[in-house]
Amino acid sequence: MAQSFFAKDGTAQGVAKQRYIETLAKPEYRIINDPYSKSFVLGSGVIKLMGHKLNSWLSQKLAPGFHEHLISRTRFIDELVEKCSRDGKQQYVILGAGYDSRAHRLELSPSLKIFEVDQKEVQDRKLSKLPSEVPNSENITYVSIDFSNQSLSEQLLDAGFDQSKSTVFTLEGVAQYVSKEALTTTIKEVEILSKDSESIFFLSYVNELLSKNPEACFGKGYRNPEKKAALIQSLSEKAGEPWISLYSNEEIEDLLTLHGFSIEENITFSELNSRFFAPLGRDLPEDQIFKLEQLLVARS
Repeated sequence: MAQSFFAKDGTAQGVAKQRYIETLAKPEYRIINDPYSKSFVLGSGVIKLMGHKLNSWLSQKLAPGFHEHLISRTRFIDELVEKCSRDGKQQYVILGAGYDSRAHRLELSPSLKIFEVDQKEVQDRKLSKLPSEVPNSENITYVSIDFSNQSLSEQLLDAGFDQSKSTVFTLEGVAQYVSKEALTTTIKEVEILSKDSESIFFLSYVNELLSKNPEACFGKGYRNPEKKAALIQSLSEKAGEPWISLYSNEEIEDLLTLHGFSIEENITFSELNSRFFAPLGRDLPEDQIFKLEQLLVARS
């Protein structure tokens, strides 16, 4: 694979920050709860002092819907992984795990074996920030990999991955940062790992309409969509992780189909807005919908 997934941790910190902001909301009002997210956020004490409402208001001023989009993505994957665990999936592979904390904060089967895959320097940084005792740590295997010259399937198999066991794979918020060649190689590797069992594969990706027709990636009436699209990409680039790959729905779906996966779900924040936020009275109006990223679930 030509590129690594998390050479730096700027965006991983940014996503953890949004999880922490949401965790500060009142229990009956929040979409997700991640008590470990503060460990990865610079200035977490200040953020806590400001509270959920002020932080959310500032996020709305920067880019309406951005916070809600990231939190709904987190909740969507949370529910998917928990369902897979209840349904008897035996392994969970987190590709480009970064500062993911699902292994510690979700209600997962004690028999579910979890593999966190990333570069060693990122894993070392993560473990140095986590509390010394966290739930479910005995079920986690950290798989260090240099994506530029090591095979994902070989590294996982060497770490104890069992191709005969049903597995859920997640690749969250990564596709836009790596080359299309790198993503294709990863999907091929997941195909190899899934060849003897049924697997679920979650993948998020940014729609190519962001560069061709930005208005299509936001709700009707969203103010200055071109500027907001440019702002989000600029902030990521300043964090050292520019977006280099955008995809059409057809391109991604054809790629997965080619490698033995059938698409079960491919949605945007528009659907998640009514699913997660509306029941709490927090649903966003159309002119604040942020839907440039697709969330896809496929089955091998």
